[in-house]
Amino acid sequence: MHEREAEIRSARWAVEALTRPAGAALGELLVYTGAAGLGKTAVLTEVRREASRAGCTVLFARGGERQRHEPFRVVRQLLRPVLAALSDEERAQVFGPWEDIVGPAVGLLRPGGQLDPQGVRDGLDFVLTRLVQRRSPVVVIVDDLHWADAESLGWLASFAVGARELPALLVLACRDEFPDEALTLQRGLVGRADRRHELRPLQPASVARLVRAALGAGAEDAFCRHVWAVTAGNPYETTALLREVVDQRLDPIEESTVQLRELAAGTRGMTLRHWLDKIGPTAVRFAWAASMLGTDIRPDLAAVVCAQGPETAAESVRELRRHGVLVATAGGRLEFVHPLIATSVYQSMPPATRTGMHGVAAVETENAGLGLLEASRHLLETLPEGDSAVVGKLRRAAREHLAIGAPEAAQRCLRRAISEPPADEDRAEVLYELGCSALLTDPATTVNQLRLALADPYGLSPERRVDATFRLAQALAHSNRLGDAAAVCAEAAARTSPGPGRLRLEVAHFMFAAFQSEDEDGPGRSRRLAEFDRMLETVGMAFSDVGADSPATAAAAATATGPTAGPKDGPLPRESLFEQNGLAQAVAVLRCWDLTLRGVDREEAIAFADSALPGGRLPRSLGWTNTVWGFELPGILGISYLYADRVDRAEELFTEAVRAYEVAGWSGGHLGFAYLLTGMLRFRCGSLAEAEDYLRRALRIAERIGPGVPLHWDAVGALAETVAARGRVAEALELAHEHAFGPPYPTVMVLPDAPTLYGRLLLARGDAAGAAETLTAAGAALDARGWRNTVWAPWLGHLARAVAAEQPDRARDLAEEAVRRARESGTDSAIGSTLRLCAVVHDRPRAAELLAQAVRHLERSPARYEHAIALVDLGEALGATAAARHALAWGLELATRCGADGLAARAGDLLHAGAAG
Repeated sequence: MHEREAEIRSARWAVEALTRPAGAALGELLVYTGAAGLGKTAVLTEVRREASRAGCTVLFARGGERQRHEPFRVVRQLLRPVLAALSDEERAQVFGPWEDIVGPAVGLLRPGGQLDPQGVRDGLDFVLTRLVQRRSPVVVIVDDLHWADAESLGWLASFAVGARELPALLVLACRDEFPDEALTLQRGLVGRADRRHELRPLQPASVARLVRAALGAGAEDAFCRHVWAVTAGNPYETTALLREVVDQRLDPIEESTVQLRELAAGTRGMTLRHWLDKIGPTAVRFAWAASMLGTDIRPDLAAVVCAQGPETAAESVRELRRHGVLVATAGGRLEFVHPLIATSVYQSMPPATRTGMHGVAAVETENAGLGLLEASRHLLETLPEGDSAVVGKLRRAAREHLAIGAPEAAQRCLRRAISEPPADEDRAEVLYELGCSALLTDPATTVNQLRLALADPYGLSPERRVDATFRLAQALAHSNRLGDAAAVCAEAAARTSPGPGRLRLEVAHFMFAAFQSEDEDGPGRSRRLAEFDRMLETVGMAFSDVGADSPATAAAAATATGPTAGPKDGPLPRESLFEQNGLAQAVAVLRCWDLTLRGVDREEAIAFADSALPGGRLPRSLGWTNTVWGFELPGILGISYLYADRVDRAEELFTEAVRAYEVAGWSGGHLGFAYLLTGMLRFRCGSLAEAEDYLRRALRIAERIGPGVPLHWDAVGALAETVAARGRVAEALELAHEHAFGPPYPTVMVLPDAPTLYGRLLLARGDAAGAAETLTAAGAALDARGWRNTVWAPWLGHLARAVAAEQPDRARDLAEEAVRRARESGTDSAIGSTLRLCAVVHDRPRAAELLAQAVRHLERSPARYEHAIALVDLGEALGATAAARHALAWGLELATRCGADGLAARAGDLLHAGAAG
């Protein structure tokens, strides 16, 4: 602790501030950095003492060089001791709804199904926040952060941001030796420190005091200065050198300085010869086993790994403790006196010995009940030998890693399994598992590995091949490659034998094609979808006709008998056909979506939507967390209801989505999509403040995933539209600029339509010519696709506004066409909003007529914000009349309730001015 007074004072001040009444200081982050051996661990030990003396709850963990591939290891060290000691009542309060998500990660529950990594991090935030609230003040201490596992490091980096609002002190110590993939997290975490101390080497005077404390007051100045010179003032190296001086009985005089450099080199290198000479071969083997186990070492496990009986192992421990290699800790465990010693011992092992002992450690760790999560890191260090048992263990370990939200760890295991290698007949399955393990986090890996699995000569089973193809298409779609996704499904379907698998691929082809923003044959695809739907009904007839007991039998019968084969007892109801895979319901959703985008009569679209919901509920195959179809189908089903003014059904679906993802701990793109849908619903219903809140949540998640993903486009567009509706047009324009919302557009359709919204933003910026050009191009593309929905893409009305000043006749023609299309849908909100939008291109009397019609339609719809705009526009068009004042007052009240501050201000100004023309 020489020359560490400033670092200790800083810790004392932080602890004192944390424990003052009324929580004077919250959320401080204190970081100690420095090279190996400069005393970071000693400083943290003093911090722990200070925090304990002050009555703080202390959570402590240490990264381990050999354990950095053990996911959530640091998290378990921090949280498991205190969480395991909670009473049942406390546990329920601390975990809340997150126990099934967080429990496996902290080692309190057995792993279950696959978890979303972001969901686990969010759950850890919740649990530690609740724990801090119950056990404050809390001090969280992590030593050797540079060796923390990636999962724990990622969570700590995100938690440190929110921790500023809690009565918690975070104290971290690390070297500047983070792996490349963790450098961003390191900069974000260490760079956020309120106070950062970089430990420096000791000055000569401090080294002299250490020398005389160890060797006696008679140590000569020249000897002390030479100790400082050869150790560069490093406290650990100084102490290690002085131990060697004592062992060698070297006199601390100037004449002995010649031997110091050689001794220092020996202690720094610590080769195998050094350890053999120092502690002997028996103790060395125990030390090797201990170095592989890392930190918190079980003596009995180390003994088994190095093949020593109880008496021999006990003697080895005594020898290692006597020489300052190991130290006993609480609970009968062992630790290396310093991480540098552990590193030296591990590196002194001959490579063949190291590999063999890792193999033994993998077996014995599992036998000791520590599980595959811990044993798998040893398997990663063994050499491939074509052992099917090792492949099986690595695959099981990968499943357990996925079940605690650690997909990268799962992928390490599966890559190692492939290199073993697996048996020829198992290779494709392992590649499939590797691809699926990255679906939520790394679509590129999913694409590569699933392509390899599908191309493997031994191949997958027919059922697995269908599923692998669908997941490959999903990964392509999530990477903004909709055309490739649709093509993959079509090509695979053509190669698949008749049956439910082929039908699933054909439906998937239609699904991914439906999400493309451009399609050379959009109307033709709509016709083929309708034909496919009729064919599927024929399959149902065949099912009934032959009394088939499985979808496969029915599909084969339909293929054999042809499309004209009739049933004996009539076709099965749509909701009962192929329930396992939900084929009929999936096609019904796609028919509904197709009709919705085409802007046809809403009753026809809603009939298909209702047929996809037997008993008014999503079937299991279309569930939000079901992997048969994914989240896209229930999503477009809800949007179809929303655009048809059936907000009750849409709200049921979107509320269920948020709940399902939060319960499952899926806090990534799936939850972001659910927030997006809920925000769109709130916007449509005129709850603009709530809409903005949900859409900002969606955007935050999209930004975490990365720019350019479909969710990012959707969230930015919907949020810009909402912010503009609230009267903050400049902010909406800046938001779009900041996130590069503009051409080139993604290949996936955006909600709302991206080119249309970009044209509206140009119009709001005053660029009527640019808006007209953009909206004209948008309309041409949408018409070619056959999409005429005036709610999702109201390009006609905005184009009419853009050209009104220069081309009034064209503007009126465009407005008339927009109204005609809206009336085709039969949806009050579509008709009302289009009438309101198009009134601006007419003179005041005609505008007033159109706006009055718009108000009548909108008051029957859930679109309160559109209703409010129409009322204010109507009040302005009516001039200084009682009817105008009534419309403006009503519009002002509705705009205020909606949170449309700009519209409310405009209505107030018009009322104040008397609505004069």
